[in-house]
Amino acid sequence: MLAQVLVSEARVACAAVGRLVTLRHGETAWSRTGQHTSRTDLELTDEGRRAARLVRPRLELGSFALVLASPRQRAVESCRLAGFEPTVEPDLVEWDYGDYEGRTTVDIRAERPGWTIWEDPIPGGERPEQVAARVDRVIARARAVDGDVLAVAHAHVLRVLAARWLGMAPEAGRSFGLSTTGLSILGTQREDAVVELWNDTSHLHVGPRGDWDRLPRE
Repeated sequence: MLAQVLVSEARVACAAVGRLVTLRHGETAWSRTGQHTSRTDLELTDEGRRAARLVRPRLELGSFALVLASPRQRAVESCRLAGFEPTVEPDLVEWDYGDYEGRTTVDIRAERPGWTIWEDPIPGGERPEQVAARVDRVIARARAVDGDVLAVAHAHVLRVLAARWLGMAPEAGRSFGLSTTGLSILGTQREDAVVELWNDTSHLHVGPRGDWDRLPRE
């Protein structure tokens, strides 16, 4: 019943709105090693900067009424290297990992077997519903804009954002894997919120493609 209510709310909210294009930031030293990174303000690696530049031709295929980025330098720098000067949006910061900041899942599971961010508490960190409350504000801001919106942020917060765009519980974000510089498009089809593109990294391997009209707006 709760799932039906959430989806119904998403249908009402998504009427006549633009697309929300999301981009995960480029590689950092900790993303390369799988360390949880939220408050630690790491810069991009050289590879992360290269990848962010490569996404630029693809984003130039679109037109954005608003460009948002997490205040962390890895997100702001990725946005700028991709060709846009962002408005900083504090609600796009990564899930607060509390005492698990800088630790890998393997390391955490050595102490807490089977631990997962989607189901288990994080000492000193955020709960899924707290992250959901933040991304709900981002979605409301995007849906109030006349046109497409670009949001540059982090893996877990963008995965929760995708789930909430579809009217799902935040824990559904576990099904939306996301790579560094993964490009995604959240949109609508008739009255339904949809995923038009998810975690596309083809810019790292081939030339730019016109993904913006992959799904018709009916």
